[in-house]
Amino acid sequence: MERKKASDFSPAVLKEFDLYVHGIISRREFLNRSARFAVGGVTAAALLDSLQPNFAWAQQVPKDDSRIKAEYAEYPSPEGNGTMKGYLARPANAGGPLPAVVVIHENRGLNPYIEDVVRRLALEGYLAFAPDALAVVGGYPGDEDKAREMFAKLDPGKRTEDMVAAAGFLKTHPESSGKLGVIGFCYGGGVAGILAVRMPDLAAAVPFYGPQPPVSEVAAIKAPLQIHYAGLDERINAGWPAFEKALQDHGKTYEMHMYADVHHGFHNDTTPRYDEKAASLAWRRSLDFFGRHLKS
Repeated sequence: MERKKASDFSPAVLKEFDLYVHGIISRREFLNRSARFAVGGVTAAALLDSLQPNFAWAQQVPKDDSRIKAEYAEYPSPEGNGTMKGYLARPANAGGPLPAVVVIHENRGLNPYIEDVVRRLALEGYLAFAPDALAVVGGYPGDEDKAREMFAKLDPGKRTEDMVAAAGFLKTHPESSGKLGVIGFCYGGGVAGILAVRMPDLAAAVPFYGPQPPVSEVAAIKAPLQIHYAGLDERINAGWPAFEKALQDHGKTYEMHMYADVHHGFHNDTTPRYDEKAASLAWRRSLDFFGRHLKS
């Protein structure tokens, strides 16, 4: 399948796609609204298909890479959905406790892209764990549309508790040094903010284009934040001014990076919204940030 870029699509189509993947409009609404951009024999359905992920593009670290040890692990979530499951990886040659990073997925569960992010962190010397919010309903189903539908049907409160429990599980894991960071994307970026509010002993939080915590909760944040936004992501960026003011009013430690002319989801290298230059820069910044706060 030919790899397409965001520039291959009308900006209006990409905005409609963002609304669709976040459950704001239905598939039928997306097709109806995008039909006028389907030209040259290309249908609106074909446009939608070409915007869907191709996970073969994303694998940077093979599952059987000998430099890491990876497995699926269960963890308790008594305030959430009970026994949950996620993907755990660490360097194969680890000789002692490791700084830990919990990786929070988008609104589609633990898909291959997120598993690869976990393996990338393991190669950098971290104990990395990504919980699967869909574990309670059988796990990521292998179909993005079905995964979004399943995700939307979960109890939001219990789903949040499952993510908080995953962070606690990783922080106290026998192979963890006790220093814990979080990185999250989209929905997971929002969860990174929730963990920063809920966990006073969190050492670092790196949200990517996620909804901000309520300004009334900012005072509780202790962890330094490194925040990544997409310049064209009007929906998420609208919440930044009030969030920044609250961070400043409460004297919080943060840095924000805005990547011009890229779309929501620019780090996800399975879709046309991926931007290699912005994603690479954001990843380097994230690793530097974790290095300063988790490895020192």
